[in-house]
Amino acid sequence: MKATKINHKNQSRIKVDFPYNQEIVRIFRQIKDARWSRTQGAWHIPDDAEAINQLKELFPTIILEESILNDTPKVLKHSGEEIISKTLLNDTSKASPHVGVEIIPPKILIEKPVFQDKTKICVQVIGRKILVKMPKNDTDVKFLLTLRFSRWEKDQFLWSIPHYPGNLEMIKNYFGNRIFELKIHEEIENNIQNSVSKPKFNKNEVLIFKTKSKRLKLVFGYVPELVNHLKSIPYHTWDVKNKWWTVPYSEQFLEEIKKKIMLLNMVFQFEEEVNSNERVARITPYDIPNYRYCPQEYIMKLTEVRYSPKTIKLYSSMFEEFINYYPLQDIKTIDEPAIIKFLRFLVTERKISITYQNQSINAIKYYYEKVLGGQRKFYFIDRPNKEKTLPSVLSTQEVVDILKQIENIKHKAILMTIYSAGLRISEATNLKFKDIDSDRMQIRVEQGKGKVDRYSLLSTRTLMILREYYKQYRPTVWLFEGVKKGEQYSTRSIQQIFQDAVRNAGIKKDVSVHTLRHSFATHLLENGTDLRYIQSLLGHANSKTTEIYTHITTKGFDQIKSPLDTLDF
Repeated sequence: MKATKINHKNQSRIKVDFPYNQEIVRIFRQIKDARWSRTQGAWHIPDDAEAINQLKELFPTIILEESILNDTPKVLKHSGEEIISKTLLNDTSKASPHVGVEIIPPKILIEKPVFQDKTKICVQVIGRKILVKMPKNDTDVKFLLTLRFSRWEKDQFLWSIPHYPGNLEMIKNYFGNRIFELKIHEEIENNIQNSVSKPKFNKNEVLIFKTKSKRLKLVFGYVPELVNHLKSIPYHTWDVKNKWWTVPYSEQFLEEIKKKIMLLNMVFQFEEEVNSNERVARITPYDIPNYRYCPQEYIMKLTEVRYSPKTIKLYSSMFEEFINYYPLQDIKTIDEPAIIKFLRFLVTERKISITYQNQSINAIKYYYEKVLGGQRKFYFIDRPNKEKTLPSVLSTQEVVDILKQIENIKHKAILMTIYSAGLRISEATNLKFKDIDSDRMQIRVEQGKGKVDRYSLLSTRTLMILREYYKQYRPTVWLFEGVKKGEQYSTRSIQQIFQDAVRNAGIKKDVSVHTLRHSFATHLLENGTDLRYIQSLLGHANSKTTEIYTHITTKGFDQIKSPLDTLDF
């Protein structure tokens, strides 16, 4: 950070140069009359003793130009220990954009593909894993298989070996001078911090926490009967490290667990994790003077391979966040360690979700591998498995209560169509008149998720509402149009309509428009519809996706008769 005198708009000002850092900017704004100049491309403050002394107090390591110290009276002088090498501070490429005075190496060009020479072997150590990339060789594969728990990672095209004592030495001794590259990375803590630390409890006590990720965390001593009950719940997991069980949250599962605990003459405590707002905000165009937007070549490539507009918007947004984390560095020269550092920042500082983390990795990889045509890379940060949760579902009475709150015929027609056909919100806004087949009582969904066409149900009552809606609004292109003729109805407006109706109906559940789709599938299942038909109506490629609805409801199970009871013997 360096301060120099300038003449700005016929006023004597002090210009302060420093690599962009959101935290530094926030502190800098505390100085009286601190301003940003587009022409100077820097922040500046008044040329007076009060402002300069405040600058010195906030940034003790700043280098003041000699004329500032000489011309302005009562300015605090530097102590010898406070001065940092001018050479380092003047070279903005050497300062981290997010860590104040941390010095990182100069820009490094992207490495050439490791496997241009097929006889070379690359070994990298990351935390508790040793990763080996090598050309296929049966003898080498047999050696790696002798190392306990070694396995082939087909997604990354490499071998993963636990970093047990002696394993790295055995690998180095075996491959010898055939090893082209050996890197040892520091271990990256990638687990999202849990706000609930492992508590103390009595033997007869069970602690139940509802986590922010919609799961129940149970802490208790070894109780076989309770363990067996938890194992009967779908998507249960045992956390070996923390020694606790987790299951998906639902009111039904919670009540069943409480009843089981009471039957075992145990007591329980129930708590909910509080959402923490202590997280770094995402950089916006208003935070950085020269905000960089997503490269046009990136958007064109996504469009060329026919990604959906929603995916293009998502990837572009995430890639923008990445390139603005390094605002002074050429995008093409950002190397793997820098990418890993950014991914770590997302987890530890931004505290993003597991889904967001995986999407960010994909967005970055797409640019360097597809747009630039580089070699497929593996970034040494573990992708966590997404915690499986059960979707929220409305009861049939709650659906009725929501629809009763809506008086506008268009609004009611939209929500009734979504619920009665199990549509995604984007599928509803993309409907056209030709998609409504009143003869066969079907709705054609064109290019749904995964670019797949399908047919769903057209409810008789929905058809009646649609006819009334058409007589009143006379849409021209889309089935549901906005204020302007020929313009699609916005998804945000549908979400607002739904949330207003939910609030007016007095429903406290955490639900969204997509909950209507989940409710459609669940209610069909409860009415005895075969799971294969439900899969077809929803457009699920995998039957396992549809099977999740069998875990949401147990309605009708008491009416199922065992085949043994029908036998005559």
